[in-house]
Parts: sequence; C-alpha cells; structure tokens
Amino acid sequence: MKRWMLRVALGLAGAVTLLYLGDFAVLQLRVKHGTAFGTVTVMHLLATPLKGKKVEYDVLGSTPETCSRSVFPQESVPPCWWLVRHKTAWD
Repeated sequence: MKRWMLRVALGLAGAVTLLYLGDFAVLQLRVKHGTAFGTVTVMHLLATPLKGKKVEYDVLGSTPETCSRSVFPQESVPPCWWLVRHKTAWD
C-alpha cells in the first residue's frame, strides 16, 4: 500500500512539474510574438475599522493590472483567468 501511494504521489508531482514547464515554454513563445500579457481593470477598495466594531468601506478607484495568459503565475504576474474572477482588491 505504501509503495502504491508513493508512486501516485511521485506521478502527480511529475505531472504538475511537466505542466508548469510546458506552461512556461508556451508563455515564452507568446513573449516572442507579443501576445503573452493582457490587462484587466481591478477595483481597489479600502476597509477601515471604526469605533463600535463598525467598518467604513472606501472606493480607491480602478486601475489596469497586467496579467499573463498562462495557467500558472509566471514572471511575478498573476494569470489572466484568475484576475478576471477576482476583479476586486482589498487594500
């Protein structure tokens, strides 16, 4: 049973590693063609705690954020699919 679980764990680790390396290779090809990055408009909000356990919410505005067209975060930039689903940033 332990051998089987070890093989499954190693197989999953290998599959994730290959997926990440393939994602990185595709992103590098897109960098050469100029289609690797996109922008998503993100709304920034600020939550300020007040007396009496109340909270004041302030809108700081919208800013365009750079994102990578990849599965995983690459080059310290979040992927576009994730940023589109999380358009609100709390500061």
